[in-house]
Amino acid sequence: MRDGDGSRRLGAAELDAELGERATLVQFSSAFCQPCRATRRTLSEVAAMVAGVAHIEIDAESRLELVRALGIARTPTVLVLDAAGRIVRRASGQPRRADVIAALGEAV
Repeated sequence: MRDGDGSRRLGAAELDAELGERATLVQFSSAFCQPCRATRRTLSEVAAMVAGVAHIEIDAESRLELVRALGIARTPTVLVLDAAGRIVRRASGQPRRADVIAALGEAV
């Protein structure tokens, strides 16, 4: 789905999970990815600290169509969505907590 300005929007149907009221952290992971586990912990902690923020983890191998549509090339990849589901930030690799919090500042 695309907004009028051409930016990509993701909804609950595409992600198989409800979006956060204020923002959503979407993590693409794979089974044997060690940094994915640490990323899961970091994103879960941040989502628990900030009201209205959800963390959704997606198994990249089981959602190849979505991975291809979004151009996900490696795991972990994190997308930060605003309340409307627009992608406002994207990063590959294990994020630092401070960077996640700063990215959320752009989304809320």
